[in-house]
Amino acid sequence: MKTGSYLERSDVLRMAAAAEAEAASNGWAVTIAIVDGGGHLLALNRLEGAAPATAHIAPAKANTAALVRRETKAFEEQINGGRTAFLSVPTLQGVLEGGVPIMNDGHCLGAIGVSGVLPGQDAQIARAGVAAL
Repeated sequence: MKTGSYLERSDVLRMAAAAEAEAASNGWAVTIAIVDGGGHLLALNRLEGAAPATAHIAPAKANTAALVRRETKAFEEQINGGRTAFLSVPTLQGVLEGGVPIMNDGHCLGAIGVSGVLPGQDAQIARAGVAAL
């Protein structure tokens, strides 16, 4: 039997705080979602001024990044490059840039999804959260 690592509450709080600090330092109103390796929501923080829709988009990005174990930017690029058939993939809804997996020794512990600003800025915030771990 294999054993593995998982996110503890203190990890989630540390990453959420770092992501929020990155957003705040740039004056960005976003929603930050953190999920476990199965894509299940562990934390959701909609910052003041973030559009209501971002509370749906950020968890979808995080879920997708966790399930596929890679950044969601790759899917947005595929779709924008003409592979629109990818939109029919079941379960994956957050196929926009801004979902970043949390990897440890080749294993996905979860992901952070951010929504509310430009795609690269969403990813910047998510990466700041991951870096705090």
